[in-house]
Amino acid sequence: MTHVHLIGIGGSGISSVARVLLEKGYTVSGSDRALSSLARDLQASGATIYEGHDSRNIAGADLVVRSSAISDDNIEVVTALKSGIPVLKRSDFLGSLMKENVGIAIAGSHGKTTTSAMMAWALHSLGSDPTYILGGVSRNLQNNAHSGKGKYFVIEADEYDRMFLGLQPNIILMTSIGYDHPDCFPTIEEYEEAFRLFVGKLKPGGLVVANLSDATRLHLFAAAPQDHQEITYSLDLRADCHPAALQINEKGGYSFDVVMNEHVTAKVTLAVPGEHNVLNALGVYATLHHEGFAPEKIADALSTFQGTGRRFEIVGELNGVTIIDDYAHHPDKIRATLSAARVRFPGRRIIAVWQPHTFSRTRVLAADFIQAFHNADLVIVSEIFASREKSENYSSKQVAQAINYTSCKFIPELRAISAFLATEIRPGDVLIVLSAGDANQICIDVINGLKERK
Repeated sequence: MTHVHLIGIGGSGISSVARVLLEKGYTVSGSDRALSSLARDLQASGATIYEGHDSRNIAGADLVVRSSAISDDNIEVVTALKSGIPVLKRSDFLGSLMKENVGIAIAGSHGKTTTSAMMAWALHSLGSDPTYILGGVSRNLQNNAHSGKGKYFVIEADEYDRMFLGLQPNIILMTSIGYDHPDCFPTIEEYEEAFRLFVGKLKPGGLVVANLSDATRLHLFAAAPQDHQEITYSLDLRADCHPAALQINEKGGYSFDVVMNEHVTAKVTLAVPGEHNVLNALGVYATLHHEGFAPEKIADALSTFQGTGRRFEIVGELNGVTIIDDYAHHPDKIRATLSAARVRFPGRRIIAVWQPHTFSRTRVLAADFIQAFHNADLVIVSEIFASREKSENYSSKQVAQAINYTSCKFIPELRAISAFLATEIRPGDVLIVLSAGDANQICIDVINGLKERK
């Protein structure tokens, strides 16, 4: 097998698989309804990319891999099956791709993209040259995937469509778990059970590193093979790995001593903000400490981590205004991002623009969304970005009207939001655009407007 065709190649998940295949020497082609920057980067690296779906696109392919967003009636899927070409979902393909490596799978509702990038960067800094597949672009590594020569394979283990159940990793690092993807998991019980099933996929003798609260609440370790090893991490002093002497540093992140099994082992000075990134760093540290890497070198690598694209990414600072693009689209993620902003920018007005992502998530988690903006001084809510769902007779206006503890406006159209900000924003403001859709365009509009104003 030399030619793999990937449907939905512009997305973060499939594009990263394509990148690894290209670097392994495969012939790679792919298609998507519109060409993202990730798809164009692959095209520049030698992949054949088609805009739009057509039966002719799969010509010469030995295998077709499709993203979770691609339906069974997609013309390329139908044509491949009629032609006898195997069609696999990403979950079915990734397990075989990483079977020769020591697989480190990072899972969880929140933090897995940043933690995966942090793990990949740390291993790279430690001279391990890992293979990695990330859900976002690492600022340190300047890509979202790489086929390395080292033994480790770092993968962001996505729960959506139960993708992670196709993996059999040697190490599982589990970040925080909170109910999400109601379109895929109708109940919280089904959602949490999927994570327990995933832990059961651990290879014999493997390691589970888990946030203490989730490990206890969900009995995660009980789901692992009997001969597994386990480490807990948390801000809680009862965890195997926890911080001490936690304080804000000059970079806007936290500095802390890492306590491992009741002994201070290293000091970390993070450049990325927020207590959630302290947790992410602890999980990575605990994993690599277990793997035998020198504590001070792990700490040095974590201290130079710069984050990932669209995760608290400062995209502009003009006329005294700071503009931040953030992928947060779940109540817990929004809280963490705004909390980090409040700590990093004390005394400044924080304007949060939120573009709700999918009707099902907005509707089911509405009560949590309503309470997620306490650290914002002004909240602007757009209409819902449907993404993979069909439009429904439900509006985010209902959520916006219930946010009554801070100033909140419902402005359905993105262009109207940009126009409003052009007159509203002033020196000293911090603008955070919270979106997993296309509202990051607002960041560009505001930057251009500030340049004109200057």
